[in-house]
Amino acid sequence: MSKKDEKKHKSAPLIGIDIGGTGIKGGIVDLKKGKLIGDRFRIPTPQPATPESVAEVVAQIVEELSSRPDAPAADAPVGLTFPGIIQHGVVRSAANVDKSWLDKDIDALLTARLGRPVEVINDADAAGLAEARYGAGAGVNGTVLVITLGTGIGSAFIFDGKLVPNAELGHLEIDGFDAESKASAVARERDGLSWEEYSVLLQRYFSHVEFLFSPELFIVGGGISKRSDEYFPHLKLRTKIVTAELKNDAGIVGAALEVALNRKLAE
Repeated sequence: MSKKDEKKHKSAPLIGIDIGGTGIKGGIVDLKKGKLIGDRFRIPTPQPATPESVAEVVAQIVEELSSRPDAPAADAPVGLTFPGIIQHGVVRSAANVDKSWLDKDIDALLTARLGRPVEVINDADAAGLAEARYGAGAGVNGTVLVITLGTGIGSAFIFDGKLVPNAELGHLEIDGFDAESKASAVARERDGLSWEEYSVLLQRYFSHVEFLFSPELFIVGGGISKRSDEYFPHLKLRTKIVTAELKNDAGIVGAALEVALNRKLAE
């Protein structure tokens, strides 16, 4: 392969798919810009979300995206996110999907179903990787922690632009409780907390994480990041804290980026 062809090969778009508890969405990712080419395509997550039923939905999404003019080559790898711990392609936790996923080799299952290479990454890790490369963490050296506040607390640990996978910082124990059981966005709604009351819990959480890891930057994602003006002013931290930039595309972009980096299809 000539240097020109190799460069073109590395910059080619890839398909990324984000598997969630309520929806599975995918898109074609421009890896130079970290943006989607065309619209996302979404199908509701099947119930129950068994490996076989989810694999079928993923196949439908890949088929639709592959029919588009800007689609990658038919044998190009596909990157996917999954809402659980992924270790060497195997699911090690399954909070929002069917328990039959536990210890399932998701890489092998989807590679066989799609007939093309597939690599799977934890959903928070994917979002963090995308933010670190294309979003609020671009160009930041040292430790960047991406924290998503939603049903639980998701996290991604980035060091010098590289992902340290499966950092489950939402499960740190604070005051005898899992942090996410008290400080997630859902916990705020469940307990009827005002933003100021919620900020006290977030202060405890972020101060603890700050003490443990001394990050250069906190990036806050999840739907609640749109309301950051309600709680950021109440937080007193040494570390700079900002909102995520890629929003709902972060998982899709990060999934494609991970497979590209692993296969040296991106610089």
